[in-house]
Amino acid sequence: MRTMYPDIEPYRTHQIAVDARHTLYVEECGNPEGLPVVFLHGGPGAGLSPYHRRFFDPARYRIVLFDQRGAGRSTPFADLTDNTTWHLVGDIETLRERFGIERWVVFGGSWGSTLALAYAQTHPERVLGLVLRGIFLSRPEEIRWYYEEGGASWILPEKWQRYASIIPLAERGNMLDAYWHRLTSDDETVRLAAAKAWGAWEGGGITLEESPETEASFAAPDVALSLARIEAHYFRHLAFLEPGQLLRNVEKLRRIPTTIVHGRYDIICPAKNACDLAAEWPEADFHIVLAGHAATEPAIVDVLVQATDRLADRYC
Repeated sequence: MRTMYPDIEPYRTHQIAVDARHTLYVEECGNPEGLPVVFLHGGPGAGLSPYHRRFFDPARYRIVLFDQRGAGRSTPFADLTDNTTWHLVGDIETLRERFGIERWVVFGGSWGSTLALAYAQTHPERVLGLVLRGIFLSRPEEIRWYYEEGGASWILPEKWQRYASIIPLAERGNMLDAYWHRLTSDDETVRLAAAKAWGAWEGGGITLEESPETEASFAAPDVALSLARIEAHYFRHLAFLEPGQLLRNVEKLRRIPTTIVHGRYDIICPAKNACDLAAEWPEADFHIVLAGHAATEPAIVDVLVQATDRLADRYC
């Protein structure tokens, strides 16, 4: 099985203002003359991690990574103003133009797959290839599955109880709204408690095997606050997408070389999401593998690295 490439450091970092309010943290890694790829992180609001650089051959790829609005080292932190899917699609184009890139590969997992699809359907002429992992289409049933008392609460019952415990019984019929009111409270203590509970719930479902370290990392304040606030903001608005938009617009992507990989036992984004996408897109190279949701699951890494290597073979 393929593994990730060795650790690398950026050869250049930037703080790029995309409007009067938001400034994005951006990294360039690998080969400045290589095949351009943009990495779209999950969440929304999760931000970058160093391992995100390692899905690409650094000798053959010019790797562009950025913290999306309100996430990671972008500013203002956890900010919701002018923060929608379509603002982010515009930001991707701003970065492409800023770096003088004509066309590039787009790589995204979880929320990043949502954003990758939205971007590619808006600008298909700018996309050389798509690599998509842990498909999330932002449909109401997907949000109910994990953030309301859907199927995930039956699979992770003790973790669900902790997630639900900070919400009074009378408000548990709409967990998303109950969390939203707390995540936007004027009381910093209330905001942080809700964010940490949300982050622990999400981190607790990511890996196939139990990982207390992963759960704790998602509950850390510097991750949890942006993750919880921005996710709740997006999910309350169904990611600012029209019903069925991402499936309906697959027609625009059929000629783009695409790999889709999804964990069979993904609790956060059930495999049905990927199957629904693949059913509309038989031209895509579709894999269901023995894994959970995390991009670091060995079977998922194997498919992702093979996919990026194939695109490098094709274009380099």
